[in-house]
Parts: sequence; C-alpha cells; structure tokens
Amino acid sequence: MLRIAMPNKGRLYDDLRDLLEDAGLPIRSPGERALRATLGDTFEALFVRAQDVPEFVADGAADAGITGLDQVMESGRELVDRLDLGFGRCRLVLAVREESGVSTLQDIPEGARVATTYPLLTQQAFERAGKRVQVVPVSGAVEITPHLGIADVITDLVSTGSTLRVNHLREVSTLLDSTCRLVAAPEGALDAPRAAALARLEAVLGSVIAARGKRYLMANVPRAQLEQVKKVLPGLSGPTVVDVLNGGAMVAVHAVVPSQGLDTVISAIKELGGNGILVTRIERLVP
Repeated sequence: MLRIAMPNKGRLYDDLRDLLEDAGLPIRSPGERALRATLGDTFEALFVRAQDVPEFVADGAADAGITGLDQVMESGRELVDRLDLGFGRCRLVLAVREESGVSTLQDIPEGARVATTYPLLTQQAFERAGKRVQVVPVSGAVEITPHLGIADVITDLVSTGSTLRVNHLREVSTLLDSTCRLVAAPEGALDAPRAAALARLEAVLGSVIAARGKRYLMANVPRAQLEQVKKVLPGLSGPTVVDVLNGGAMVAVHAVVPSQGLDTVISAIKELGGNGILVTRIERLVP
C-alpha cells in the first residue's frame, strides 16, 4: 500500500477527511486513537502531527504526505509539491505593534528581534530583503512577545488576522501564502508500483477538487440562437450540442458552468428561448 502521512487532528484533518470521503477513499481506522488507517484498498494513512509530515516523507517512513505548504517550506526538506488541495488557506505575515511606525519589511531596523514559530522561513525572508535580524524561536503565543519585551516584531500564521488585532498588532507584509498540499519525495524515490499509486491518488483527488464549485447544465435552446448561447455557456471548451429527436428547431446543449452566478446564466438562457433546463452536481471532473 502507498503510505500517506497526514495530520492526526485539527481543521486540516477535518477538511481532508471530507475530501477523501468525496473521492471514495473513506478513512477506516480500528479505533479513535489509531496511528494507521486504510483509505480504500490501495492507500494507508499514517497519522502524525502536521509539522512532522515533511520529515516522514523525506526520511522514507511515508511515500507521500498531506500538510500545509507552510510546514513543508519550514522543514527545509526537498519535496515535490504534487497537488494544491485548496483548503487550509492561511498566510505567514510580518506584524508589528499598532503604534509602530513600521510600514514595510524594509523599515525593520538592523538587529531587530523577530519572534516566530517559523524560524527558517523568517530568516530566509529577511535574508532576501538584505536585512540582518535576530530570530527568536518560540513554541506558541507569538502574538504576546512584543508586549513582554521578548521581541520587537513577529511573524505568525494567520487566516483572518483577528488574533493579531485582539493583541493590538498590525500586519506589515505577507511572507508566504499557504494551503494544504499533497507532497512526495523527488522523482525516482518511489518504485514503479508506488509511483503509479501516487499518480492515481493525485488524479482522484484532483478530479474531486476540479468539480467543486462547478455544475453540469443541460437545456433545450433554439438552433438559431446557438451563437448567443455559446457566449452564455462557454463550458470547458464550448458547450456540447446534441440534436433533439423530433425537436425541429430546438437542440440540446450541455455545459460545465461555475455554480457562482448560475441564476444569471439560467435567466440568460430563458431569454434566448431556452427551456427544459436541468442543473446537476458534479462529483468528479477529469480534464
């Protein structure tokens, strides 16, 4: 079985469990505290801390891993980003006290103390900017360090920024945009069967992600209005047009459309003389 290291708890685990369910790979574990579980008949899950996933993959204890890009980059391990899973969206930001006059990273004075739980990414960001600072690694509650005199500024992971505002901190710049990713060791690290299994996993998860936010729309429209209908229903590569048995001047069009703004699309089709409009959900979409 292909071994996949993944978070054992938290929001990443919850969102990942839902994605695996939609992909037909439900997590089947022998117990709530189990360290392993099966995903369908081909894959095995190894439950670890999100920050430990890159190490498990890089050291060969797992064949692939699923965790946040922030954890992958902070690990410094050489891994291949195979697929953006689209959830777990957050940012690593540089923040200062509200009353600070700092407005950009370049305004940070030389030798400033920067508290963070991401020392590698923080050090790299300041090195790219040509700034020499003192990185202060902490294990948690980074946002209180400027008020305790431990650090002058911080870098911290945020999703909404509410924690920073509560602690009277202000964002200055974003150092990294992160989402949950499927990662693996560089090409050649896996034997042929495991490499094929990883490719299948990537394709299955990718098809579910591609289908999210999409709907399949079918409608009967006047043949004479097809050019206008094509402007309303561009689809993936234009709508599919099918003759309707005994339809006369009417043809059937099928297209994949975004779920957002669907009401506008339906109204436009009706204005062009369309009828029999049917919209269905899409479980998977394979390009």
